[in-house]
Amino acid sequence: MTTRDRLLAVLVAVCWGLNFPATALALEHFPPLLMVAVRFAIIAVPTLFLVRRPAIPVRWLVGVGMGIGTLQFAFLYLGMAAGMPSGLASLVLQASAPFTVVLAGIFLRERLSGRQVVGILTAVVGLAVIAAHRAQVAALLPVVLTLCGALGWAVGNVCSRQAKAPNAFHLTLWMSTIPVLPMLALSFIVEGPQRIWASLSTAATAAALPAVLGLLYVVLVATLIGYGIWNTLLSRYPSSTVAPFSMLVPVVGVLSSWLIFDEGVDPVELIAGAAIIGGVLLSSMRRRVRNRPAPENPGPESVSPTTLRPARGR
Repeated sequence: MTTRDRLLAVLVAVCWGLNFPATALALEHFPPLLMVAVRFAIIAVPTLFLVRRPAIPVRWLVGVGMGIGTLQFAFLYLGMAAGMPSGLASLVLQASAPFTVVLAGIFLRERLSGRQVVGILTAVVGLAVIAAHRAQVAALLPVVLTLCGALGWAVGNVCSRQAKAPNAFHLTLWMSTIPVLPMLALSFIVEGPQRIWASLSTAATAAALPAVLGLLYVVLVATLIGYGIWNTLLSRYPSSTVAPFSMLVPVVGVLSSWLIFDEGVDPVELIAGAAIIGGVLLSSMRRRVRNRPAPENPGPESVSPTTLRPARGR
């Protein structure tokens, strides 16, 4: 991996890490379910007219859109609206990686190595520590909702593997067309038309400017630029080379939330978060298989039978 591409991978991690405080700003004005719909509608409308649909089965396109677009962000935004700190959310959401490994083993028959099992168990222990600690000092519901978002992301990852889109960026764009209508309907039922109208009608006011800027960051920087660079790197290098850079996301998320919102994270949660990241990194690493050098003086057992066959005369 070149130095330039390493810097690009770090840039993506920074973009995605800053996505969490930007989301927190946007949620101060927009209801969580409506924000999911608006976020993807901004991308979906031009996509429908300007981008050709990727040549994949519709069921996998719907699966990616429902998993990554609908379930992940609906539960994540609900969790953050219910009191989940943005920095802690960036840590807990990393549970999507072990969830993905487990789902791939169940539904795609992908075998788990011993390293992956240890990594998954380490991440699960870290999540259990955070959940137990939060249950003592604060509400447990935000953690559970964020974990559901991580599970939704894992479902979308499995569907994305099955889709095998020739252009991953086009899949990212067309994925945004799936959550818009379901999330608008849920927002109308759960959050109500009055709350929807109040947030949309006042979106152009000065008071709503930080929330609008946060929403635009989520759409333009975190989604388009972040995924654009990430998919380009994945097309150049093995996923095992690129994926570990995502471990920088919660580091940026925690630090940026501390700087912007003065969010304090309990040392117990920091240690558990480090266990989650370490488990995810361990489960994503592949064991290298070394090529055995050929023996210099092959014994009789390594000689081909044809070599021992006498030559026939004419």
